[in-house]
Amino acid sequence: MGHSGFLIKTKTHCIATDPYEFESSQEKADIILISHSHFDHCDPKSINAIRTNDTVIIAPTDCSGKIGENVEPLLPGEERDIQGLKIKAVEAYNDKRFRSRGVPFHPKGLGVGYLITIEDKIIYHTGDTDFIPEMKQLGHIDVALIPTGGTYTMDNKDAAEATLEVNPNVAIPMHRWDTDPNEFRKSVESKSKTKVVILNKGETYQVA
Repeated sequence: MGHSGFLIKTKTHCIATDPYEFESSQEKADIILISHSHFDHCDPKSINAIRTNDTVIIAPTDCSGKIGENVEPLLPGEERDIQGLKIKAVEAYNDKRFRSRGVPFHPKGLGVGYLITIEDKIIYHTGDTDFIPEMKQLGHIDVALIPTGGTYTMDNKDAAEATLEVNPNVAIPMHRWDTDPNEFRKSVESKSKTKVVILNKGETYQVA
């Protein structure tokens, strides 16, 4: 749903990440995680379509003006327990892709990624980022949601290198633009035990 929008469902919760082009008919979210303030990641229309009065929204502070009240920020390294789930913010930024000389598309401090701990499983939503040094200190990851589109984020090559470093059990390419995710899959699966799952809009994957 959108560039990096997912619905992550547990037995008791529904977590939405970066909802964009979500519809009001979709399931309501208990928790909404926004990685940064760009329109295709922080989309008030989509957020309002899936939020309720009790929905917890976590987003960088500059998203508050778009979303309205009841937005909670997490800085990289901070975490929060929400009804048995643990949400931790981590760094996400460009150090390789620039809008103009010295001006990255996603400067450090603009956005975050998230580590989402559900029971004994950890899902890593990278946010919009390059392959950054902080990825080397993440620890065990079960599922990595990782951009492969190039231009604004990692491309297939960089995303494969990042995935090999993070070494998740499963990697799901997102923010794909017009790149071929099968190239990413070949690069990762030929050099690691990580399984690459390519999802199209509306498709699901069950974490074992």
